Amino acid sequence: METKTRMKRRAFIRTDDCVACGCCARVCPLSAVQVWRGVYAKVDPERCVGCGKCAKECPASVIAIQEVRG
Repeated sequence: METKTRMKRRAFIRTDDCVACGCCARVCPLSAVQVWRGVYAKVDPERCVGCGKCAKECPASVIAIQEVRG
């Protein structure tokens, strides 16, 4: 019998292009995004539910919401 794996959504940030403005962190309802040492933003995969608010707010357009196996 085949087991179905449920897909979840998560935010992924292209850290090389991130400008660390903090816009994404301010709009995240679960505080899953944080600016790390003023260099770039990073996502806590345990908290992120893939709502997409951070991606919509990002002025540099470096955040993508992708489906991952959960």
